[in-house]
Order: sequence, then structure tokens, then C-alpha cells
Amino acid sequence: MSLINPQDSLERQNEKLLQISQALMRRVEQKTEQSGFAYQQFERAALLESEVRERTRDLERTLDLLQDSNARLEQANLETETARANLTEAIETINEGFALFDQDDRLVLYNSRFCRDLQDVEAILHEGLSFNDYVTSISNSRFLALPDGETPHDWAQLRLERHREEHVVFNVSLIWDRWLQASEHRTSRNGTVILQTDVTDIIRMERQERDKMRHQQARKLQATLDHLNQGVCIFDHDKTLVGWNKRMDRLLDVAPVRTRRKLTFDDLMEQFQEELTFDTGFSADHLIDWTRRTRPRDPIAFEVTRKGDQIYSIFAQEMPDRGFVISLTDVTSERAATRALAEVNEKLEGWVEARTAELEEALSDAERANASKSRFVAAASHDLLQPLSAAKLFVSSISDQTDNRAIKEVVAKTETALQGVEQIIEALSAISKLDAGKAVFEVQPVSLTEIFNPLRDELAPTARAKGLTFSLVHSGLTVVSDPGYLRRIVQNLLSNAIRYTTTGRILAGVRRVGRFARIEVWDTGCGIREEDQQTIFQEFKQLGSGPANGGLGLGLAIVERACKGLDHPLEMWSEPGIGSCFSLVVPVSAPTTRMLSPFASQGPTVERDLKGLLVMLVENNRSVAQAVTHLIESSRGEVILAETAEEALATISEIDLVPDVFLLDYQLGDGMNGIQLYEHILRTYGPVPASIVSADRTAELRAHCKRLNLNMLAKPVNAQRLYAFLRDGL
Repeated sequence: MSLINPQDSLERQNEKLLQISQALMRRVEQKTEQSGFAYQQFERAALLESEVRERTRDLERTLDLLQDSNARLEQANLETETARANLTEAIETINEGFALFDQDDRLVLYNSRFCRDLQDVEAILHEGLSFNDYVTSISNSRFLALPDGETPHDWAQLRLERHREEHVVFNVSLIWDRWLQASEHRTSRNGTVILQTDVTDIIRMERQERDKMRHQQARKLQATLDHLNQGVCIFDHDKTLVGWNKRMDRLLDVAPVRTRRKLTFDDLMEQFQEELTFDTGFSADHLIDWTRRTRPRDPIAFEVTRKGDQIYSIFAQEMPDRGFVISLTDVTSERAATRALAEVNEKLEGWVEARTAELEEALSDAERANASKSRFVAAASHDLLQPLSAAKLFVSSISDQTDNRAIKEVVAKTETALQGVEQIIEALSAISKLDAGKAVFEVQPVSLTEIFNPLRDELAPTARAKGLTFSLVHSGLTVVSDPGYLRRIVQNLLSNAIRYTTTGRILAGVRRVGRFARIEVWDTGCGIREEDQQTIFQEFKQLGSGPANGGLGLGLAIVERACKGLDHPLEMWSEPGIGSCFSLVVPVSAPTTRMLSPFASQGPTVERDLKGLLVMLVENNRSVAQAVTHLIESSRGEVILAETAEEALATISEIDLVPDVFLLDYQLGDGMNGIQLYEHILRTYGPVPASIVSADRTAELRAHCKRLNLNMLAKPVNAQRLYAFLRDGL
């Protein structure tokens, strides 16, 4: 058992050892008589003193260490108290309320300004206060101004939700129109710092600025409304009038009721309902129901009449706040003008109808005149072609019956003159059909070789006779067009180029442009001035530089109208003194085998001996009949002549003999025509070589001939072709 308690402090242990040492010394002195025992006791005391000294030294060292630690601890406490005092002084110098909560949401530190504006909360602040209790005390503070419809519990819940965020700033409304801005920040140790700033002056200043701006905007809005030509009144969601312009004052004169503190839509309706007459289909009840509607309202527009003579156009539309705006426009003068305009329009319509009737009558007269002209041209062409055909046949027979060179030259010139007359008649007929819109285009694949080769043979001699170089470049393309009109277009362009070119060359060819072919005719002629480039396409218009007797001026008119009808774009380029180029664009077709155009070259001379051939000629024109008869009989053929179909059938029945060949005129008077006669012959006698001979060149007739596989010879009849057909009948 130890005499010293280890739990005692070093001072207490040292004190006990000294007491023990003194007691032992006294005991030794009292018991000297017991020498042996005394010596033992002395020896023990000496050892004990040695231990005491050792322990005393240890105690002194320990005391020194303790005093040093206490000194350092005292210095640290002094520094801590100094830092705390400095921190307290620092947060006290802050002009804002300051509070620090630790990571356990316990209040650690706050300054005197924290919650100073919430006096009932300031009184309960203390270190260790939980954040939840702090929020609850604020939500129940009598100084807190809660928003309408919000309870203290609602405010506290919202505040605690914001506390979960890392950083949050919000304004708190207090009584007496005061405001605090609370900002909350999270520290690095997950504590929370709260700053409270009095922003009352800022809020009030902003409010004043907003009021000032709102007032300025209201003034601008009022000035804008007053500037409008319409009367405008604005109602809030309670149907209270909150704004209107001066135009509304003048339109409705609301001054007597404006003195009321609160003017509603119902007040205005009560005052003016007796004076207003609504349009059909709309009433005052409709308008009142619209203003009372709780669901979203669509805009409405209607008109009312006030006091019998004032007409207002009214437009009403809902605003985002469930209020609405109504605009009134005085349309009295517009409606009066509309009525006057309607009356004028009615009169104008009467005048227009009368004028239209006059114009329709004039147009009808013009159309009748144009139709009459077309019929006249067609009839004249037909009638002219009859004697012309006879003349050509007679002239052709003269050439066969003489060897006199002078007579043959006269005959050749006569044939040339007759051919010129034929071309003029054909041109007149073509332009008449194109103008009347009665031209029928048989669009089909056409080989350009069939167009170019005959034209080269026909026109090259004329060009060479004028000393011109004539080049028509071969093209193997097949295009889509009407073969007859396409040949006439190219022929007219080439003839014009030759006619108006005195020196140089004529060049014609084709350029492939994708799916189209551009047919071009170039010349080095006199050229065409820009102001004349539209005139040349008019009928009977010729340039002064051209020959006086070079034609009627129908060539380019036919070209222009035919290209338009065929939808072949026609273009031209010309430079006076240099030359011209005319071109048309035609769609390209795949190559195909087709019959030669009826306008193809006449080919080589045909043997004219018709001995033994019996020909039935049905022709009601005596001159043509005589010419054809003379031509056949001069070649030792025999002719049976009949003027009508009925006469021809009766003759065949009488002689009981079917002729070798039939030449049938198409138009044979009041009875059957040539087609009908051939159909009768076909049914009665079977297939017999036959040809229609007619000046009628319509597509309808060509279609009939094609259907019956019937040959066709156009008047004026070409002797060479006639001989070729008759030779086939031998």
C-alpha cells in the first residue's frame, strides 16, 4: 500500500512527503535508546529522504512544465478573447444585421442590429437558438406584413425551403411600409451566415420611379389615345371604366356621368341603350352577355346607329387581365359615301351594261365580219384555185405538145406566174385560218431531212441566180411539229432571207439544245432596225429596202402566227448593214419512220403515156374538167366525165363497166360529196384506185382520206403528180 495517492496533485504529494519526513525524524530522536531499531529506522529515513528528493526534483520539473503550459493556455485564452472581442466589434460595425448559425443550425453569433426591426424576435435571440425556432418566431412576429392570403405557417414553410439553397436573397415586408432584404450564404464548414439590410429607402425610391414612369407612360398612352381618330374606353375586370380618350367624350358626351367616383359599363349602357339601334343579328343583350362572360372572350365587331343618323363601328376585345377595351369609329360619312357610291355604281353598272351590250354587238358584228371574211377568203381561194388548176393543166399540156423553144420558155414563165398566184392564194388562206383560230395542226414526228432537202432543191437555184451562197446544213433530227406548217415556216424564212439579201450568203441549220432543236436562218442582208422589228410581223408590211414586187408581206405574219399556234418560240436578231437571224425552237422526238410530206419534192419526171387507161372524172367545175380531160387524152388515156356523184353511179351502171381509176372532186354540189361517193363505190365494187381532187385542205378532209387509204391531189393540180398517180393505175 502506497503512502502517496497517485491521483493527488504534485503539490499535495510533495506536502505529504515532507510531513512524513519530519515525523520520522522526530521519532528517531525520541527512541535513541533502541539503537538497533533506531539505526534501522534512520537508514530507512535516509532512503526515504533520497526518494523524496528525487520525487521533489520530478515534481519541480513537472511544475515548471505545468506553469509553462498554463502560461501558454492563458496566452491562448487571452488571444481568443481578444479575437472574439475583435469579431464582436467587427460585426457591430456592420450596418446590417448579422447572424451566424453552425452546421447544426444553432445560433452562434449575432450583432445588435440583427432583428432590430422585429423587436419581439430580438428579445428571444440567444446563443444555441435553433434555426427553425428563429424562423417560427419571425413568421409569428407582429411586425411582419404577410402577403394577402398567406398564413404565418405558409411563410415559415417557404422560408425553410429557401434555407435549403446555397445562396438566397429575398425581401421581407414589414409593417409601416418598411422592408428588409435577407441574404443567406453557406460557409465552408456548412454553417449559415444571414445578413439583414434595411432597403426601405431603396424600395420606396424604386416605387416612386415606377410611379413616375407609370405616370409618364400613362400620359403617353393618354396622348396616344387622344390622337386616335376612334373613341376608346378601357374597362378593368370589374367592368369599371379606367380610361378613355377625348374622342370618346365627343362621340358619346359622357361628361354628365363622369363626375361619379366609379363609372361602369352598365352605367354607360343604361344611359345610351335607348339611343342605340343595333345591326341585324346583334343586340344590346349580346354585348352585355359578352362583358359578363367568365370564360375567354373572342373579339366582336358590329355597328350601331345613334339618334337615327349617327353610325358607329364598334370593336371590343378582351385584355390579359380579363378587362376589355372598346373602340368606336364614326362611320356616318363613310356609310353615306358607300350609299352614294352604290348609287353611282348602280348607274355605272347600267352604263357599263349598255356599253357592254353595244360592245358585244360591235364584237358580234366584228366576229361576223371576220367569219364572213374567212368564209370569203376560203370560198375565193377555192373558186380561184379551180380556174388556176385548169390553167396549170392546160399550160402543162401545151409544153408536152410542142418542141418550139420559144413557146416552151413562154410556157415555163406562165407556169412560174401561175405558181406565184397559187402561193399568194395559199398565203391568204393560211393567214385567214390562223387569224380566225381555225387552223388545225397535225402535230407528229417530222424528220427535218424531209423538210430541208426539198427546200434546198427548190430555193438554191433562186439564191444562186442572185449570186448568193446558199447553205442548208443537213440534220438527221426528228422533231415534233405539223409537217406542212413547219415546212411553210422554214420556207418563208428562207425566201425572205433570199429576197432581202443582195450580196453574201444564206445559211440555215439546226442546233441541238437539250430536248429541243433550234432551227436558225442567217443572212447577210440589209438588216432590220429595232423600231421595225415588230412591224415586220404584221400583215402586208414590208421594209422599204426590199423589192417593190417581192410579195404581199404575209410571209413573216404566217411564220409568227404558226409558231404561236404550234408553241414554237420564235426569236430574231438583226443589225442594220450586217444581217439577220431568225430562229424557232422545236421539241426533239425519237427518230421514226413516216410518210413523206405532201409538200415534198416532185421527184423525177414520170412517163406520160396513159394508153389503155380508163379514168372516171367526177368534177362539177367545167374548166378543171376540161383541163384534166385534155391532159389525160393528150397522153392517150380515156376519160368518162360526170358532174355529180349520182350521174357517175348512173353512168357506171349503164355501161356496166368499172373504170380503172377514179378522180373525184370533194365538193360536188347538193348531192353526195367525193368521200361519200368513194365509200359507195367501195361498198359496191370493192377497192378501186381513186384520188380526191380538191382545193379544200382542211384536216378533216385529210383525216377522211387517211381513214379510207384514199389518195389526195390538192388543187391547183400538179401535172407531174397527176401523171404519177395515173401511171400507178395501169
